[in-house]
Amino acid sequence: MRPILTITFILIAVGIIMIYSTSAIFAEDKFGDQYYFFKRQLMWACLGIAAMTIASFIPMELLRTIAKPLLILVWILLILVFVPHIGAKVGGARRWLRFGGWSFQPAEMAKLVLIIYGAHFLSRKQRELTNFHHGLLPLVIVIGITVIMILLQPDLGTALLIGAVSLVIMFIAGVKMKHLLGLVSLAAPVIFLMIFKVSYRWQRMLVFLNPWKDPADTGYQITQSLIALGSGGLTGRGWGQSTQKLYYLPESYTDFIFSIIGEEIGFIGASAVLLLFVAFVCHGMKISKSAPDLFTYLVGVGITVMIGLQGIIHMGVVTSCLPTKGLPLPFVSFGGSSLLVNLTGAGLLINISRKRRLRIKQ
Repeated sequence: MRPILTITFILIAVGIIMIYSTSAIFAEDKFGDQYYFFKRQLMWACLGIAAMTIASFIPMELLRTIAKPLLILVWILLILVFVPHIGAKVGGARRWLRFGGWSFQPAEMAKLVLIIYGAHFLSRKQRELTNFHHGLLPLVIVIGITVIMILLQPDLGTALLIGAVSLVIMFIAGVKMKHLLGLVSLAAPVIFLMIFKVSYRWQRMLVFLNPWKDPADTGYQITQSLIALGSGGLTGRGWGQSTQKLYYLPESYTDFIFSIIGEEIGFIGASAVLLLFVAFVCHGMKISKSAPDLFTYLVGVGITVMIGLQGIIHMGVVTSCLPTKGLPLPFVSFGGSSLLVNLTGAGLLINISRKRRLRIKQ
């Protein structure tokens, strides 16, 4: 329990510090308050810690009971995103619900809820999983409906993340490999068409292959990210001393915050953040293995894979190891919805670990 808690709080602290460093000038220019993003992230962190505390004590049987109602709630929220004056359209995408001056992204909640629902379904249908139509198909339909609503926003990155995490928990639950490969075979052409037929996505793929071909236009964001990482050297320019955050690197406090971490605290600092995520995954898997039942085990593994894989994708994008896709760095990037959901997930891991300690004492 303590390692996960410690790692989580260190990452939150790194995030809040780096969000202020990265966003202060932009916040002052746009909102007249250099602490604008800092204060919001701090407030979301407090809400997230409260949610983490609740999640760490919630009975896992109760979690199973509310799995279906949570799924229905997520579907309602995903539909509301498309309702005028409720859902907010930003940059051509409808991903947020507005509440006064605050916003919430239902797709973030969908990631965690599908893990809980999937774990509940797979643990309950263990004997039927060998039969695709009666055992697995209902879950595939549920995941498909959720993914389609997220794709319509559009948000391909979150949809792919949900698909990948779902495949992992299906595999661990004992779903036949031929069924998993069949699902991947069906999904692959659809993903290819969604990339190939949408010009900006196809452009991202071409840029990924050679970002320096057009560094002033199509390759601008990723080349600026690489410049930030490279200019940080071994120990970095120093906290607050980034030059790329000065309107050179777009989304520097969200989708590209790891680039600024590399620039300001260098290779050593960036490596330390990477190792924190490695430690989180290792401890998350260790905790999951101690689970008393399959449902709890799948929930633990799903949360660990969700956070670890999203971290890998974020770092892979900013280092040009993966095509550009906007996914925040868990616990670190600015974004209340992501922070709230990830802290809730960390709380469930702490819950599993706490139950293990209680069993040992008994």
